[in-house]
Amino acid sequence: MDNIFMADRKPIQFEEYLKYDENSRGNLGEELPVLVYRLLEYSLKEELIRRYGKDEQVEVFRSAGRMAGEYFTKNMLNQPMDQFVNELQNKMKELKIGVLRIEDVDEESGKIILTVAEDADCSGLPVLGETVCNYDEGFIAGILSVYSGKQYTAIEVDCWATGDRVCRFQANVEE
Repeated sequence: MDNIFMADRKPIQFEEYLKYDENSRGNLGEELPVLVYRLLEYSLKEELIRRYGKDEQVEVFRSAGRMAGEYFTKNMLNQPMDQFVNELQNKMKELKIGVLRIEDVDEESGKIILTVAEDADCSGLPVLGETVCNYDEGFIAGILSVYSGKQYTAIEVDCWATGDRVCRFQANVEE
């Protein structure tokens, strides 16, 4: 049965979902516990794996993370490039995404090694034997792509879920 209310409706744009009336949660406020975030994230991961397989789940999460990272950069960061890292670190901490640290930058190749401690996706998880922060891979790639004007990819090389105590990412300019 077709929903007559949806038949002539234009598609909702991504940005529309992110508008927020601060008065809409007068009793509860705008913050959610990490557990609630992880319920959404990991139930989606499991359902995508069940339906489409692990590789497709990883690509969907990276793509969604990239979309979010691009939006985040364009709409929540506004400092010039020389202040970019400091502003990004402060905003990630303020929004409780994680504590960002840049470990190494190779200006010639564009390769960047960075860590995120206290990551909302995985800090405190038991050792699962694989990296789990695919959304963050895309998020970081999206941020770096917008700020640099070059297409980046990011791959998690260390994760709480592999026994480390920070998430470490290697970001590279796509060739």
